[in-house]
Amino acid sequence: MRVLFAGTPEFAAQALSALLDAGHDLPLVLTQPDRPAGRGMALQASPVKQLALKRGLALHQPSSLKSEAARQPLREAGADVMVVAAYGLILPQAALDIPRLGCLNIHASLLPRWRGAAPIQRALLAGDRETGVTIMRMEAGLDTGPMLLMESLPIADTDSAGSLHDKLAALGARLIVDVLPRLERGELPDRPQPTEGVTYAAKLDKAEAQLDWRRPAVELGRAVRAFNPFPGATAQIDGQSIKVWRAEPYAGKGDSGTVLAVGADGIVVACGEGALRLTELQKAGGKRLPAADFLRGFALSPGQRFALAAD
Repeated sequence: MRVLFAGTPEFAAQALSALLDAGHDLPLVLTQPDRPAGRGMALQASPVKQLALKRGLALHQPSSLKSEAARQPLREAGADVMVVAAYGLILPQAALDIPRLGCLNIHASLLPRWRGAAPIQRALLAGDRETGVTIMRMEAGLDTGPMLLMESLPIADTDSAGSLHDKLAALGARLIVDVLPRLERGELPDRPQPTEGVTYAAKLDKAEAQLDWRRPAVELGRAVRAFNPFPGATAQIDGQSIKVWRAEPYAGKGDSGTVLAVGADGIVVACGEGALRLTELQKAGGKRLPAADFLRGFALSPGQRFALAAD
C-alpha cells in the first residue's frame, strides 16, 4: 500500500521501520520541525527524520497543517492510508480526509482508557496492571475514533516508562503491519469505543516529578518508574537536588522524608505510609549510580531529612 506516515519520537520510528520492512511504499513522511536539544541547544532531527533520511524517504516538516499549502504535499503523495504515531501536531479534518482509506493512529493504551498525550506514564502512576496498543481510526476528537485492533500486555512491577515504552513500540509496530492488509480487504470493521471507562492522560508536567514524601511509598515507587527516563523523579536534601531513578517500597516508619537507613543496598526514606528504598540516584552534574557508588560521593546518614514537596 502507499502509506503516508506521520510521527516524531522513537516510538514512531519503530513503526515506520516495520512498515518499510513489510514492503509498503512510503511516498512521504511527516515529522515535527527540528528542535533545539542538549546542552548546546543545537537543532536536532527527530528519530523519525533520522530514519527517513537513512532510508531515502521524502520528508515534510510543517509547523502546522492548518493551511492548504501545508497539506498540498499530502495530496500529491496519492496515499491509500495515513499512519500516525506520536506525531505531536493536530491533524485538521481536511488532512484526515485526504487518504482514501482514512488515517490510523497507533495509540499506546487500551482505549478508551488513557486518551491523550502521556498514556504510558499515566498507566504507571495509576498502578494499572496491564496496558497495550490500540489501532484506531482518527477523527476530530482526542483519541475518540473507532477501534480496529487492540492487544494488551502486562505491566511488570519493575517496568519503568522507558521499558514499557519499548515493549509498546514493538507491539504497535507489529500491529500496524498486521492491520493494513486486513484493512484493504475490508476485514476489520470499525468498533466504536466504549462510553464507560474513559480516562485522559494529560501531558507530563515537570513539577509532578518532585517527590512528595507525605504520599504513600507505593505511590512514590510508581512515580519513580513513571518518570524514568523523563523527566526523572527529583528530591531535595540539605539544599541539594538529586534524581531518583530506581526505588521500591520497603518496610519502615518515621516522619515523612526522614532517612531511616543507609547502606550499600539503598537509602531508606520514610513516607506518608511505609518507606521507600532508593537504589539508583544521581546528583546534579553527576552520573546515574547504584546507591553504594552514589553514597561514596554524597554522604547521607540516618536522621537526615529530605524536603517535603511544599518545603
